[in-house]
Amino acid sequence: MLNPRGAVHGLKEYHPPLGNREGLRLDFNENTVGCSPRVLKKLREITADQLARYPDRDPAEKIAAKHLGIEHEEILLTNGTDEAIHLICETYLEPGDEAIVVVPTFSMYEIYAGATGAKVVAIPAGENFSFPTETVLARINQRTRLIAIANPNNPTGTLVSQLELIRIAQAASQAALLVDEAYFEFCGESLVPQWRDVPNIFVSRTFSKAYGLAGLRIGVLMGNATQMQWVRRVSSPYNLNEAALQCLPEALADQDYVRTYVEETIRGREKLEKELQSSGVRYWPSRANFVLLHLGEKNADFIRLMRELGILVRDRSADPGCKDCVRITVGTAAQNEQLFVGLHVVFEQLGIREKAIK
Repeated sequence: MLNPRGAVHGLKEYHPPLGNREGLRLDFNENTVGCSPRVLKKLREITADQLARYPDRDPAEKIAAKHLGIEHEEILLTNGTDEAIHLICETYLEPGDEAIVVVPTFSMYEIYAGATGAKVVAIPAGENFSFPTETVLARINQRTRLIAIANPNNPTGTLVSQLELIRIAQAASQAALLVDEAYFEFCGESLVPQWRDVPNIFVSRTFSKAYGLAGLRIGVLMGNATQMQWVRRVSSPYNLNEAALQCLPEALADQDYVRTYVEETIRGREKLEKELQSSGVRYWPSRANFVLLHLGEKNADFIRLMRELGILVRDRSADPGCKDCVRITVGTAAQNEQLFVGLHVVFEQLGIREKAIK
């Protein structure tokens, strides 16, 4: 009988709860208006001849590097952030190594690290999901080969300071520090290009969020040029499809479109937090395009009633420390008005009254 490696036996299965997603989709942190019209125009222009050839990543990679203000040797375009995480794990982890993650966080860190046979060391976040820097530093040892940190973090929206991240990287010089900046555009703080001073730092980003390209699966991994040479050895030369490579330059060129969406999202995030505060609902201030809130025993009913109103939100109860929590993606001004109407209706049904939070 054919059996997988022992490490695979122990992996958790990840099944995104897609199902029927008809309605206002505020459950997956996606861009709620879609990509730039320039991207759609480029998609329509792609020819049969272009699709018949293997894709060349290099031209789009050079454009992305220039946009990000780094060298071509410091960048690798990836099939979403997921592949960036996978490549780092495959490059640096072996059975017996240790990978540190602070939970709750993006589940793919544990899945890809665990698949290599490495031991995943999950450290609980501090009070109010604060980042436990001292605990992480104390847990680093010679077996530590990867530390993965989402910044801002998903699902909490919390942010770790650049000084703390650099301190951790310097304390674990034998390990890769992967800083996942999937929500960078909504907070504006980045470690790019700190690897020039601390060469074990890697930064990943995605074009699925602010750029609205989730369906094209395109991301970027950045780091020290020498280290990136090793990562490239693990990567497939044809990891991205032609449509993604054709569309990325158009998406990057339309910064006005991205800037407008991000500014509207940040205003909406602030308004959502005020709405929750006025209703006395516990939430955690966010630096991303979503807000995590706690509804206790009313959480399941809240999700169900919102769905009945055609508004989809994400149950995060299965995440460590997130029992009875729900995450809501911020939409456009018009979408948020629909959300706020729904919140008032459902809060009334659940007996959550507007009050001044103490």
